[in-house]
Amino acid sequence: MSKTVFVTGATSGIGKACAEKFAKNGYDVVITGRRVDLLNQVKSHLEKNYSIKVTALEFDVQNRAAVFTSVENIISLHPTIDILINNAGLALGRDAFDEANIDDWETMMNTNVTGLLYITRALMPHLKASKGHIINIGSIAGKEVYENGNAYCASKFAVDALSKAMRIDLVKHGIKVTSVNPGAVETEFSIVRFKGDTTKAKAAYIGYTPLVAADVADTIFYCASLPAHVCINDLTIMSTQQANATMFFKES
Repeated sequence: MSKTVFVTGATSGIGKACAEKFAKNGYDVVITGRRVDLLNQVKSHLEKNYSIKVTALEFDVQNRAAVFTSVENIISLHPTIDILINNAGLALGRDAFDEANIDDWETMMNTNVTGLLYITRALMPHLKASKGHIINIGSIAGKEVYENGNAYCASKFAVDALSKAMRIDLVKHGIKVTSVNPGAVETEFSIVRFKGDTTKAKAAYIGYTPLVAADVADTIFYCASLPAHVCINDLTIMSTQQANATMFFKES
């Protein structure tokens, strides 16, 4: 029987790259996202190129009822969920704390933290049954706080804490928990953060070679492919030219 990976936020970036990587290696894939057109494009691409089963679920991870209903509805199609990749997340704004938009704060916390909680709790019976693997996508922003990072950093520090808490509570069920924490990755991330300002988004990657989504997906697949008795608990991955959250060696 083929294994199934469940990937949130799979319409672009790291989530899309993960869906592709696991599909290429024979996994059935459940993908989620809010943008139905892009979701269906990913589904069609995977089905066309790989001999696997793909299920696309359109919902916002912030919506508790939608999360639990969607998970209940897929069990007949995917009775076993072996790997959960909690990728859905975003950053909004680079404002100082005293000037930040509270709506942005709420969106980040509700997506990056509450949404992760909803999805993981909804899938828990299935992950217990499979002695599965939870892979949470954190960030270097969950290891180091930087100027104007406030709520985004707080949300990713929460992901780091939840990964540790899950590992403690779920070890008795044989469930692996891995936190993968990227530095700068050139995806839609900066476009979303700067609210569509492509000039600012592109400027974030000028002068050095950042990671791309496939780099992170390759690393995640490696973590998921280790023997049953081996778990990488926590991993930080960055470009060779990035030293920490804010220090880059940029070529002139």
